Amino acid sequence: MNKNKVLAWATFIMILEGVILIALGAFKYDDIAGWGFASVGIGFFAIAWVFNALKGRV
Repeated sequence: MNKNKVLAWATFIMILEGVILIALGAFKYDDIAGWGFASVGIGFFAIAWVFNALKGRV
């Protein structure tokens, strides 16, 4: 596996984890904890975006 494949897998895992966290915040936790889960999920999306942008540059 080269560095681009590693970054691609990391991006995929981060997006999957972000979707799971946002779904937990939306459907399981109806109180304030749901907002925390959703904001962390959006943060995972931001980090996945950075990983995707680094492909081919590192």
